[in-house]
Amino acid sequence: MLRLVRFMVLMLLVGFLIFPASGLARGGSGHVVLDGDTGRVLNGVNYDARLPIASLTKIWTALVAIENSDLQDEVVISPNAAMAEGSSIYLQAGETVTVETLLYGLMLRSGNDAATALAEHVGGSVEGFVRLMNERAVIAGLTNTAFMNPSGLHHDQHLSSARDTAEMLRVALQNKTFEKVASTVLYRANTVNGMLWENKHRLLREGSGVASEIDDETEQPVSSLKSATGTAFAGKTGFTKVAGRTLATAFQKDGQTCIVVTLNASDDWNVHRGLANSVWQNYNIETVVKKGKYNVNDKLAIRLEQPIRLQLNKEEKAAVRQVLQVSRKRKEAVLSIFIGEERIYATPVIVESADR
Repeated sequence: MLRLVRFMVLMLLVGFLIFPASGLARGGSGHVVLDGDTGRVLNGVNYDARLPIASLTKIWTALVAIENSDLQDEVVISPNAAMAEGSSIYLQAGETVTVETLLYGLMLRSGNDAATALAEHVGGSVEGFVRLMNERAVIAGLTNTAFMNPSGLHHDQHLSSARDTAEMLRVALQNKTFEKVASTVLYRANTVNGMLWENKHRLLREGSGVASEIDDETEQPVSSLKSATGTAFAGKTGFTKVAGRTLATAFQKDGQTCIVVTLNASDDWNVHRGLANSVWQNYNIETVVKKGKYNVNDKLAIRLEQPIRLQLNKEEKAAVRQVLQVSRKRKEAVLSIFIGEERIYATPVIVESADR
């Protein structure tokens, strides 16, 4: 009996030592809503918890590939890429596909074969590309993120957070090529197994038209659906058994934008609609500082070329304050916007001589 107890204790310890990260991740979930312009957290729960993000990884894969290659680069598909585990766009070993086509296969159909092919082309190897992904993550300030592969297949150390993942999408959308790809609902592939690729993201299809209602000649949606939650204009889906359902969506309505990310949420389509609707109901775009020249004192002035406009609720609008920081030599200045002790926005401003 004593020997059996010792054996059981040993098995528990071994299991803990081998699987600590996955054990912590399995029950975890989190969500966040970011201001799409500033990256400020507007809503969220457990949004800095490090969790698996599944194929939301491909947001970063796409951006790194775009920044380090030409869209018309031709990629010869390796056997390793063609045999990639998981979701596929059915690439054939030896066929030649452009980077552009691989990006659409990556973002619309979540092809792990496309992810592997892009990684091998851009990074020289999957391992080399993963290094590029992690280096770019450091530059972007993604402090809770570590990539181990370009597709999001489960690995105990391949983790991010809801806030980091939303920031990935926000940063990536500043790249026009990425925005175009991530916003596309339908794409006609010219691969060996070419077909009409439809974006897996249901909310994008709702924003641009119903995927089942396709014009036979133009191959475009024939109707446009307007949503009370605004329009979902870009995003990515994901799923693994460990991560559960993961979803990233960028919404826009009447000049406002927000980015919603849920990790391990079963009813994610409705959750995203609800969170976006909450933003439109509670936040408005407010002009915090108008553009123009402002005297700081008798000698110093600052100039804003563009107004500072932020998404604020009523309480925040009443509590906003501005703080100006000027360098000792008075050649550089930063204007920061605070709500209480939290800095929610900062921008460099032009330093000039004061008007007299």
